[in-house]
Amino acid sequence: MWNYARTICVLLLGLALSASVDAQQLRIGYVDMKMVLDNAPQVVAGRAKLDQEFRSRNDAIEMDDLRGDALEQRLGQADMSPENRLQVERDLRELRRSVNRRKEDLRDELSFRRTEEVQRLEGQINIAVQEIAQRNGFDLIISSPVIYASPDLDITNLILEQLEVEFAADQLELGTR
Repeated sequence: MWNYARTICVLLLGLALSASVDAQQLRIGYVDMKMVLDNAPQVVAGRAKLDQEFRSRNDAIEMDDLRGDALEQRLGQADMSPENRLQVERDLRELRRSVNRRKEDLRDELSFRRTEEVQRLEGQINIAVQEIAQRNGFDLIISSPVIYASPDLDITNLILEQLEVEFAADQLELGTR
């Protein structure tokens, strides 16, 4: 899918560049979407919200991990009866399986929720890109991944500034409710 989209973008770019010399100068901008998704305040706030939401489950898993470490240390001591040792080994195995299963479930759910958050913000990011493009007279905006884009074409910081303004306005609006 990305290769198809990239091919179409390259073809469109080629067509745009081969336009008549009499046409006005073509203005092209580049947006580093990874940088936007790493630094946009909406994304950072979403990450913090998810961290808060999943913190109790993560803490419980870490506590069980520590309990497992304590059981391992106990096994290292030679003062246990064979029956007691066997029981502690079983408990440790069950605990480790449970912890690993819960870690994987948490990782999967967190990944799913992060993807949901990014998809929810995609529209807002696209609108910000369009507003900056129109306001600054760009004819074409290309987003990453691209093979190469000159730093002179990079408008990522403009997009981040726009998203910061929108985030501040949203927070102000939420505060007045």
